[in-house]
Amino acid sequence: MASADLREELLCSICLSTYTDPVMLRCGHNFCRVCVGRVLDTQDESGVYSCPQCREEFQEQPALMRNLYLHNVAERFLITQQEQEEITGICCTYCVDSPVPAVRSCLHCEASLCDKHLRVHSKSPEHVLSDPSTSLEKRKCSVHKKILEYYCMEDAACICVSCSLIGKHNGHKMESLDEASNNKKQKLRNVFQKLITKREETEERVWSLEERRRKAQEKAAGEAERVTALCTDIRRRVDDLEKKVLSEISRQEKEESLPLSALIHQLEIKKDELSREMRHIEELCNMTDPLTVLLEPDTGDLCDPEEEGGDEDTGGHDKQPHDGDDLDVAVISHTLHTLCEVISGIRSGIYVEDPADILLDVATANNNVLISDDLKTATWTEEEQKRPETAERFQDYQVMSRRGFTSGRHYWDVESRRSGWWRVGMCYPSIDRRGGQSEIGGNNKSWCLWRYNNNQYVVTHDSEVIRFPDKISSDRFRIYLDYEAGQLSFYELCDPIRHLHTFTATFSEPLHAALYILDCSIKILRGSRIWKKPL
Repeated sequence: MASADLREELLCSICLSTYTDPVMLRCGHNFCRVCVGRVLDTQDESGVYSCPQCREEFQEQPALMRNLYLHNVAERFLITQQEQEEITGICCTYCVDSPVPAVRSCLHCEASLCDKHLRVHSKSPEHVLSDPSTSLEKRKCSVHKKILEYYCMEDAACICVSCSLIGKHNGHKMESLDEASNNKKQKLRNVFQKLITKREETEERVWSLEERRRKAQEKAAGEAERVTALCTDIRRRVDDLEKKVLSEISRQEKEESLPLSALIHQLEIKKDELSREMRHIEELCNMTDPLTVLLEPDTGDLCDPEEEGGDEDTGGHDKQPHDGDDLDVAVISHTLHTLCEVISGIRSGIYVEDPADILLDVATANNNVLISDDLKTATWTEEEQKRPETAERFQDYQVMSRRGFTSGRHYWDVESRRSGWWRVGMCYPSIDRRGGQSEIGGNNKSWCLWRYNNNQYVVTHDSEVIRFPDKISSDRFRIYLDYEAGQLSFYELCDPIRHLHTFTATFSEPLHAALYILDCSIKILRGSRIWKKPL
């Protein structure tokens, strides 16, 4: 009872286990250092700390004072408990004064014996000795109270001699316990070998997944490093362009300001001279003595603007500057255009994967669709190809790619040759291969750009048609897929590149490139790594 009370006194109220490195708060309560540390860490955000037991609050995180006395008591208690557990495993039945470990158990006596009592124990055959056990009654027959010696193979039960002779197991096929045990051990070994094989397969699978995770981490780290380097280079280029543009503006401003300042200075001097002449003339006009007025030199010729053929003093610089003297906006615009190219680079296909080498699947091609040797060009032909009829082959003039996309961003370009009807787009592999619902764009498993008679273009999905108000003149087009975002876009490859339409959907299957051709030819082109996606 005292031991139980002591155990309760040595329990941490947080983890409910015996103290490990106990510490005490100012309120006097004790906890494991790790336990109370975690509690206080969770209270950091609120800024108010409290004891987990009495809820006393502290304005600052309280210091954790080690309780050395409690630490020693807990350590001694744990050692004592371990020693008692080792001693009280299976003890001798006859050593009542102090527990002594047993070395053998007697099935007949249903008692465990130490070395001392084993030496004086009966050696008669009915006293069967075994390894120490606490459940000796289970080794005897519950009916006849005799030792279990046989194994009934029909009932899968351990039985005694009486059960085999006069009991309900009479006449059944028997084995000795050792023989039955060996047979079961052999089965267990077989199961063990199978488990080893499965564990090795599991370990190999784990290794494979860890390798994939490592490669994914390396790829992510490489992409992060690439993007960081790219952004650093972009910032440097933008800074250089800013300095260049500002320097050019400052240079042109100085170049324009210097002659204007000189001209302004000359005109200010002329303005002062004219003001003096005006004041002198006013004085003459206000005089009453005609003789004085007539004796003054005649200055009318010097100031008559109608008789001046030009201003020799100013060298003709008093004329207004023409438009050509303004800032050279063309030079600045050219430099800013370079900046726009940098910005376009930022919005380019940084995260667009290389266009996969899309190859057409001949096994799906209609027999009137001729596939080139490089599997990149599909041409309609009147002469049917002698290909076997399979469930994969399209009944209509269609073909789809071998590879499908289940993630990522991808694009591919096509070029149409000869006038005719065609459709380019993407579809699920579960699309019908026969019937009216098999044409790409004519069902809910495909999306396409469609060109039909007289150079008319539409996009269609599930038979819903969207027409373009503007005329399309190019024969090259781009299909861009962002699988996770659920976007499939079509672009006209003109100058500049023109966005035609974007379908939005939640893709549920791999997407394959798909072509429909009639009286024409479609070639799949390979794009470049960096695609400047239209703004």
